[in-house]
Amino acid sequence: MTEMLQKVKEASKKIATLKGGIKDKILLEMADALEENIKIIIEHNQKDLEYAKEANLNSALVDRLLLNETRIKSMAKALREIASLKNPVGRILEGWELPNGLRIEKTAIPIGVIGIIYESRPNVTSDAAALSFKSGNACILKGGKEAEYSNKIIAKVLQDILEKNNLPKEIISLLPDYSREGVAKLIKMDKYVDLIIPRGGEGLVRYVSENATVPVVKHDKGLCHTYIHKNADIDKAIKIALNAKVQRPGVCNAMETLIVDKQIAPLILPILKDEFDKAHTELRGDDFVTQMLEIKKATNEDWDTEYLANILSIKVVNTVDEAIEHIQKYGSGHSEAIVTENYTASEKFLNEIDAACVYVNASTRFTDGGEFGFGAEVGISTNKLHARGPMGINDLTTYKFKIYGEGQIR
Repeated sequence: MTEMLQKVKEASKKIATLKGGIKDKILLEMADALEENIKIIIEHNQKDLEYAKEANLNSALVDRLLLNETRIKSMAKALREIASLKNPVGRILEGWELPNGLRIEKTAIPIGVIGIIYESRPNVTSDAAALSFKSGNACILKGGKEAEYSNKIIAKVLQDILEKNNLPKEIISLLPDYSREGVAKLIKMDKYVDLIIPRGGEGLVRYVSENATVPVVKHDKGLCHTYIHKNADIDKAIKIALNAKVQRPGVCNAMETLIVDKQIAPLILPILKDEFDKAHTELRGDDFVTQMLEIKKATNEDWDTEYLANILSIKVVNTVDEAIEHIQKYGSGHSEAIVTENYTASEKFLNEIDAACVYVNASTRFTDGGEFGFGAEVGISTNKLHARGPMGINDLTTYKFKIYGEGQIR
């Protein structure tokens, strides 16, 4: 591994100074190459799906793993969108002149070598590689064993384009060791790796955070809530709640707990149950909800669970403060939403909820780099430093101060 990381570190110097126009041209070639290799990518993905079947992986994981023509074209589209974004390297973030005539510029630069650890979704391989490349970084990608064949073929397609452009293929590297020991070694290689981004299961993120000597920006679980306030528009609330849960239940920005104001609960809960029944959602509720609806009783564990499945917990509260208190206790700092026509309630929610993304009258499903206009994201950071929320190309840079003088001495 040390030999490989040395090569990646050397490769990072090549990409760091590459001009924006050249990077964009290469990204567009990578997008074309993905589409030209759809058939072979699907063939490799099929091997992973067969492994998933043998390993009896749950339906949410299988859905994340699946690649088809539509999804591969979507991967290519993401690369083209990333290519169209403004070059994040070289941006002057601030600039000023001191009384002694020194001119200071705070300038964006690449981080260097970024290790990205993720599970299941092979589209992350192309997204993460492209975002790292655009922001002038070399990347070491560690996907899950369940996506091994898909990740290898996607990486090869991208590496072939690098070599065609006389760049080292190590700019986009896969960690060859899929074992836990491989991860354990990588996260301590601070001589070669500048940042680790773990995204995936709670256990993986905790392990990396607790054991890494390389700086970590964690992309933790998404335990997202939607709160329907007493002054909510009923039709709006139903559409938002349904979208947040059932549009794609197995992702981190899907709602896991629905909170409903007691004043509106008798009116809206029966309607919601009918709609969720149509979507085959398994509902669990607190004492108030189970007295109204024939559904399972929610346990304390339910409030603390990221299901990543078509399961929803429902809690009834008396006030906005009670809703906020529940979210602050159980939320993961990812995405939270309030549905209300009351300005005071919405502003209170926006200002008091401590999460990366806080919504008024919209689905939490919008927490996504593509939806935010970033082209794609390397993940959703639940850290507060140095990046938070969808982590796009600007968040994959750091900065340095350039100081221009004319012979000044202190």
